[in-house]
Amino acid sequence: MKSFINPMVTFFGVAMVSLVSAAASACPDYMKGEYRKLHSKDSVDICALMENKTVLVVNTASHCGFTSQFKELEALHKKYKDKGLVVVGFASDDFKQEDADEEKAAEICYLNYGVTFTMLSPTHVTGEKANTLFKALNAQSEEPKWNFNKYLVGKDGKVVEHFGSMTKPDSPKLAAAIEQLL
Repeated sequence: MKSFINPMVTFFGVAMVSLVSAAASACPDYMKGEYRKLHSKDSVDICALMENKTVLVVNTASHCGFTSQFKELEALHKKYKDKGLVVVGFASDDFKQEDADEEKAAEICYLNYGVTFTMLSPTHVTGEKANTLFKALNAQSEEPKWNFNKYLVGKDGKVVEHFGSMTKPDSPKLAAAIEQLL
C-alpha cells in the first residue's frame, strides 16, 4: 500500500505545481507588476486584480472637465463587480490636470465622488514614459488623447474596445460591450 501512495502523492504534487505555474504564466508580461494605490503606501498586483476578469481601465485626472465621470464609473463598478467586472483608475498628469497634491486628488475621488474601485497613484499613460500596462493598451488600440479614456479588457488581458473621453461610463454602448464580456 505504501508503494502505491508515494507515487500518487508525487503525481498530485507535480500536477499542483504545474497548475500554479500555468496560472502564473497565463498573466501577460505587461500586466506583471505592482502599482501603488492612490494616496497610500499599499500596492496592487495588477495580475491578481485582473486575473480572469473583465476590466475597465481608465486614465483619470482630478481637475478635468470629465472628472464627474468618477460618479458614473463608481456606478458601473457597483453594478457589475459581482458579475466579474473590475474598474481600475490610473491617475495621470500627462494632460496637466491632475492635482500635484496626491492627498487632494484622493479627496476628490474618494470624498467628492465616493469612489470605491481601485484608484492608482499618478503615472504616465502616454508616450515613452507610459507605464508598462498603458504601453500595451496603447499598442493594442490607441493612446489616450485626453483624460478619461476607457479600455475594455477581456479576461485574456487583451483590449476588446477603446472608448474615448466623450463616451460616458453610463453610455448604452459601453454597457452593452461590458455585458457581452461578462
